[in-house]
Amino acid sequence: MIAVIDYGVGNLFSLGCSFKAIGADAVVTADPKVIRDAEKLVLPGVGAFKDAAKQLKESGLDLVIKEECAKGKILMGVCLGMQLLFDKSFEYGEWEGLSLIPGEIRPIAERIPEGLKIPHMGWNALSMKDHPLLKYLPDPSHVYFVHSYSAICREEYVIASTEYGADLTAAVAKGNILGCQFHPEKSGERGLDILRAFCELKEEDLC
Repeated sequence: MIAVIDYGVGNLFSLGCSFKAIGADAVVTADPKVIRDAEKLVLPGVGAFKDAAKQLKESGLDLVIKEECAKGKILMGVCLGMQLLFDKSFEYGEWEGLSLIPGEIRPIAERIPEGLKIPHMGWNALSMKDHPLLKYLPDPSHVYFVHSYSAICREEYVIASTEYGADLTAAVAKGNILGCQFHPEKSGERGLDILRAFCELKEEDLC
């Protein structure tokens, strides 16, 4: 069973429908017991980093997530949920994340040419590395983005990037911790391909 973590900030309905579309056993939950009993976890998120981090901490779900990931449970963050996996964000201040992947979240305005619209919104092609999460994606594959901030981390953690005036981090992986800056649930068949691969992942695939 896959637990889609409900901490009050997320695209829960769309993700739930996408998992249902591929026949996956997924439940939207804020119950720590259900999260602990789940085989895999998904951390969604939309909105401001500060508010999302606060909600996670106040609910105590930040500690549950860290404990389960430390045991080797597979977690995938989506959009803001991916950004929360990192050490900190500089979105209107400086805010602590979950520190599951070393790195920072920075405004894309610092990296892209002036004149490009922010947020980066729409379909963009992925430049991909060989990783089990991406195994069903043809090359090229286009997915749907909506973001104004991007992860800055070591190249070894980046499994996909996208070009928007500069190379921006599109997907990350550090062992059992995965993340997609784009929205699989809004990316049509390519997004479902990613969710299928996620459902099939085993711990030994990510060593």
